Amino acid sequence: MATYALLQQALCRIHISAQTAKKRVILRACPEAKRRVDGRICWCHVTNADTPGALEDAEQLDRRRIAPQHFEHARRELEQEFGERVTVDGLTGEWFILQRARGHRHSIDDVLTAAYALEVSPAVPRHLDLGAGIGTVGLLVLWGMGPDACLTAIEAQTVSYRLLRANIAENRLSERVQPLLGDLREFASTEAFPLITGSPPYFPTTAGIVPQDSQKAHARFELRGDVSDYARAAQRHLAPEGWFVFCFPTPQKARALAAVAAADLVVNRMRDVIPRAGLAPLFSLFACRHASRSGECVIDAPLVVRRQDGELSAAMQGVRQGFGFSA
Repeated sequence: MATYALLQQALCRIHISAQTAKKRVILRACPEAKRRVDGRICWCHVTNADTPGALEDAEQLDRRRIAPQHFEHARRELEQEFGERVTVDGLTGEWFILQRARGHRHSIDDVLTAAYALEVSPAVPRHLDLGAGIGTVGLLVLWGMGPDACLTAIEAQTVSYRLLRANIAENRLSERVQPLLGDLREFASTEAFPLITGSPPYFPTTAGIVPQDSQKAHARFELRGDVSDYARAAQRHLAPEGWFVFCFPTPQKARALAAVAAADLVVNRMRDVIPRAGLAPLFSLFACRHASRSGECVIDAPLVVRRQDGELSAAMQGVRQGFGFSA
């Protein structure tokens, strides 16, 4: 069965309650994965030879899927180039990513944005990722769409763009991914994309202290556009029957909805994400279409990442399995 079909089946498990789940999660998050950083939940860190402090059960699982040796060579080259530590981490069951140990890192909102895009969209031959960062959302969607799909990814921050190119190259995806260095607000293409994804920065510069680190600052704060700019860029490049999928903090849901409406788009589906059972939603997922495709917005059941006991929920296990990880 095609990878895309397998992922669609796994994502359907979102509707299964934890009480009816038959499997117990084996892989627990390492300590840093349980912290909320700048409003984001860190995605479960996948260990490799360069990652200390992970739990023993995670290490036992990951020994079976150490990254190919060329990732280690690339990691050392990047460390020399950046003058700081770089890690190799699992993105899917088959693909890995290089990322700065103390930079802006792959997180759960990236994973669930990609999963939602794959849930709402049919299989497409090419998709566009706006503000691609180091490539996590775009590459996750690409993996789910199968071996014939292609990706265009635009990113303006130079460190993130350097890591994006490295992640494309080391996963042997250069023939399938077109990386573009540039501002999404100025992006102009004659191509209309049937699927567009994005993970906009969450906070205005007035909301907190902007990090001195340029990569962190641009990923988290609205230094180069905001959610409205993402929506306008998506509207300009979205095919008539296409989908635009993005994430944004639930407490700022009104900003996201206003941005979508101002760009002449409509939200057709929406889902809140709850970090742990009993807590308030942390961020929301939005699936949008052209205003001409307007209809009643479907509010999907919230996705709870962790049960009250701290273990991954059945829904989150299903997402992980959909991306090729063991439950």
